Amino acid sequence: MEGELLERIRGRLEFLYGGEAAAAVLPRIERLAAARIPRKAAGWSGKDALLITYGDSLLGREAPLRELHGFLRRRVGGRFSFVHLLPFYPSTSDDGFSVADYREVRPDLGDWEDIEALGADYRLVFDAVVNHVSAESRYVRGFLAGEPAYRDFCISAPRDVDASAVVRPRTLPLLHAFSNHWLWTTFSRDQVDLNFGNPEVLLEMLDVLLFYAARGASALRLDAIPYLWKKPGTSCVHLPETHAVVKLFRDVLDAAAPHVLLLTETNAPHRDNISYFGDGGDEAQMIYNFALAPLIVWALHRGDARALTEWARSIERISPRATYLNITATHDGIGLRATEGVLSDGEREELARLATDRGGAVSRRSDTDGSEPPYELNISYFDAVDDPVSPAAGVKRFLVSQAIPMALMGVPGVYIHSLLGSRNDLEGVKRTGRARSINRAQVDAAALEAELLQPGNRRRLVFEGVLGLLKTRSGCSAFHPEARQEVLSLHPGVFALRRFHVESGEEVLALHSVSPERVRIAGEPPLEPYEVRWLKRTRVA
Repeated sequence: MEGELLERIRGRLEFLYGGEAAAAVLPRIERLAAARIPRKAAGWSGKDALLITYGDSLLGREAPLRELHGFLRRRVGGRFSFVHLLPFYPSTSDDGFSVADYREVRPDLGDWEDIEALGADYRLVFDAVVNHVSAESRYVRGFLAGEPAYRDFCISAPRDVDASAVVRPRTLPLLHAFSNHWLWTTFSRDQVDLNFGNPEVLLEMLDVLLFYAARGASALRLDAIPYLWKKPGTSCVHLPETHAVVKLFRDVLDAAAPHVLLLTETNAPHRDNISYFGDGGDEAQMIYNFALAPLIVWALHRGDARALTEWARSIERISPRATYLNITATHDGIGLRATEGVLSDGEREELARLATDRGGAVSRRSDTDGSEPPYELNISYFDAVDDPVSPAAGVKRFLVSQAIPMALMGVPGVYIHSLLGSRNDLEGVKRTGRARSINRAQVDAAALEAELLQPGNRRRLVFEGVLGLLKTRSGCSAFHPEARQEVLSLHPGVFALRRFHVESGEEVLALHSVSPERVRIAGEPPLEPYEVRWLKRTRVA
């Protein structure tokens, strides 16, 4: 490990644990970082796009991971370069996010050979669910049993601890009883928070991250990372110590596996979200543009892109080492926190009513003032932007919602149910009792193939439309994540961008109508309702 990098790590350890502990931990981190991990492709280009999927989103005759791989090879090919496999580890709840064993593949999905085969065709994103673990994990069981190896792996607190300042993403209790302990559980009783105040936890999670890199991960998604560090009397979210841990993750990966990207899941107000870039990418190289999803829904709901346009002006190039992941739907709901300061409380409540009117639900969080504002909309993205009267208009509205993230600075990410045009899975919600199941359906692979062959079928129209947009995008150097961007105000009903690639001289004027009416823009033919128009030209020096 180079001297400068070593000193950076030493400084971060001293900040987190003090000088004596840092001196003891540093040699162990050096040994971890000396792992020989094969290098893979690094960085990103204008041809990159990311598909988000569970390992068992498609069910057929083969093991789910093989079924998924076969579908991608047969139907999708190279339109996506990254595949984000949502947690495929043994888990006890929350569709994989209560991890019981970080180093195993769920036997019902497949095995590590299936992961390796998929990684031969795509750059893989693994989830690093390091904030919390399953209550059935060896970490929690060892802690409760008093095993020395797991001492202080969890956070035990008095039942009456003053947690009034703690920012909560849920309305559930912060502490849950386990044996003779009250343990910190940010998300649920089955998701026990790890204690990063114990350097042994840090070392164990670093070992897990490097294990994933050795198993073929090209990127690691740090789940729920804002809540990582706990300090009594504070909000326990976005703390300086949390940022120091992320920077330390970055440092160790730079030493052992510099091709591995960090993607932070920080569903928070925009200023807090982009803070995880750190200093130009010395934390995460990629963050979710969480504000996009609700602002696009709002634009199509109102037929007015002005709020989206105003927010998009805050999107700036960070550095050659950092960019945005532009998404609409994910496996979670449509988060609303990123719209704070962009939409009013009343407008967020209007979006909440829209979701429930269209068969969805609303998850709320506990605020420090005792209120419970909407946290996320639980609804399929297609239903969120659909036209309830005209199926044809619904498909057009959905495709413009997917084109906007593809045109914006960054790398586009598409959830598999957006690629497939899936509707609300109300049966899934009834079966599990969880609102998020509405957007986590498992699709029968044979039935899907039949639908994709039917002319005029919704799934086919959406599938071909999304892949067509990706194909067009990949042929435009002006859509490179680092190409210049200018957000234009041409008409309230149009979201407009100008992208320009300096080296190639290529420019794209990207026009996206969110209006149900024909729109006229000076110097251009009229835009039809929900039309996407990308106009490419090459500047002559």
